[in-house]
Amino acid sequence: MSGHSKWSTIKHKKGATDAKRGKIFTRLIKEITVAARMGGGDPDGNPRLRSAIASAKTENMPKDNITRAIKKGTGELEGAVYDEILYEGYGPGGVAVLVECMTDNRNRTVADVRHFFAKSNGNLGESGCVGWMFDKKGLLQVEKEGISEEELMEMALEAGAEDVLEEEEAFQVITAPETFDAVHDALEAKKVHFIEASITMIPQNSIEVTDEKVAISLLKLLENLEDHDDVQNVHSNFDIADDLMEKLS
Repeated sequence: MSGHSKWSTIKHKKGATDAKRGKIFTRLIKEITVAARMGGGDPDGNPRLRSAIASAKTENMPKDNITRAIKKGTGELEGAVYDEILYEGYGPGGVAVLVECMTDNRNRTVADVRHFFAKSNGNLGESGCVGWMFDKKGLLQVEKEGISEEELMEMALEAGAEDVLEEEEAFQVITAPETFDAVHDALEAKKVHFIEASITMIPQNSIEVTDEKVAISLLKLLENLEDHDDVQNVHSNFDIADDLMEKLS
């Protein structure tokens, strides 16, 4: 979990300091729209839409924005049609990278993603080249303030979670994708505050990055990908020691 949780922490800090709320909303709106288009506008019968709405609420997205996004997906309002694409490749140091995109122009997106990989001494690979290294899981990041690991563990496991891990700044509640909604709703009912709530890809193991230049190049690649308008999520299996990460931050 190290690489995932560290990159997640970097993203949240960056989002807070760079005022990227608008970009976060754009990504969430795309996800809600596509989820509604594929599975219908009723979240009770559409698990993907339920998950997208949960993520949107975690980011304090206004209810009107959520409603409009659903209506665009169901065709009640006009909106762009997006294709979902998963790109896979290797970053600096042989680190595995998954890039989830939603785009209305595949040629533009693949050219930009390939450019970012090449610029950072990585390479965009074939479909399936690194995806097998990751497991699809539900992830709930919980603020440490006001709750102990033991309390959270008891509540989460009772609701059907697989595990609870303690990270430096938050607890990580891991679920199967199928039980994500049940665990989320159970913890929300007990006033647990989420930093993040999403279905994500968690690496089965990590690659340690110890060289400073490689680490800088890797983080720049991930940042460039995250900043692209067509990119929804970036997943990686890197692990950078805390002291080096602190130095780079």
